[in-house]
Amino acid sequence: MSQITSEVGTDPVVRSALSIRDVHHSYVRGSALSLSKSKRTDVLKGISLDVPEGRTLGLVGESGCGKTTLVKAILRLIEPTSGQVLLQTDEGAPRDLLALSRSELKHVRQKLQVVFQDPYGSLNPRMSVYRTVSEPLTTHLGLSRDQAETRVAELMELVGLDPKVADRYPHEFSGGQRQRIGIARALAFEPKVLILDEPVSALDVSVQAQILNLIIGLQKQLNLTYLFVSHDLAVVEHVADEVAVMYLGRIVEHGATDSIFRDPAHPYTQALLSASPIPDVQLERQRTRIVLKGDITSASTNTDGCQFAPRCPVGSDDVTCASDLPVLAEVGPGHQVACHFPRGWQ
Repeated sequence: MSQITSEVGTDPVVRSALSIRDVHHSYVRGSALSLSKSKRTDVLKGISLDVPEGRTLGLVGESGCGKTTLVKAILRLIEPTSGQVLLQTDEGAPRDLLALSRSELKHVRQKLQVVFQDPYGSLNPRMSVYRTVSEPLTTHLGLSRDQAETRVAELMELVGLDPKVADRYPHEFSGGQRQRIGIARALAFEPKVLILDEPVSALDVSVQAQILNLIIGLQKQLNLTYLFVSHDLAVVEHVADEVAVMYLGRIVEHGATDSIFRDPAHPYTQALLSASPIPDVQLERQRTRIVLKGDITSASTNTDGCQFAPRCPVGSDDVTCASDLPVLAEVGPGHQVACHFPRGWQ
């Protein structure tokens, strides 16, 4: 049986539920009649990641780094320029989602579901909760009405909602309740992998904790695999087993969560962690913040070197950083960084 495998830190080799291989994507803007007047923007520049089965990979980075584009590429809401997205299936052999026809994708995609950032915008306001959750059950799985009612009740209870409110509409629920409905809908197909795209960023802080605890509990109960996309480092530290840091379409650091947060090796990762608040007031006052200078390089700017170099306190004036693109290399067990001077300012 063919399996995708990934080595996580010092743990034994485990199977990856989702494997992303050298994914590129470019947008072309400008005149449809003249290629010379069009402008190409490379948004994803060779993304490769493994999401181990039953674990959570946190994908972090500032706005505009390409996180949402990667999510759309994995789901084939856009067609990537090149690469592979391999999903482990019940049949044993991984399937490349980017090579499947629309009819084949319809079946395989049931095992890869998504929970969106905006719990209200992702629900149809004209459909009751029952219709929202039952539609995939009756349309795609062929369940009878009685079977669908039973399954909807099970899903509602699973996410902490009373099945009796299934006849209500999205506007009758709070933000946290609507996100629970979105999670229930995503679980209807009994997926292997859930992509959680900023699932708590639109919620109040107190509600965020409830939804995060729900997500963690469901993973343990159902053996789910998560790709957790977020800009909130505190949330990622709480839920993720591994962290991948993304900057302008490339992964610049990847490793176990504890390793990334305890000993970040890339200057960009260090700057992100520096900007994240600490709940301890004394430590917050004592620590030195890292302030990046210079403008963010546009994703459309083609450079032979490191795109972070213009903002980097270590490599901004270095010839190597300006001319040679750094590649991911081991700096510790299971800890990779794409930097010519890892930990260069520590």
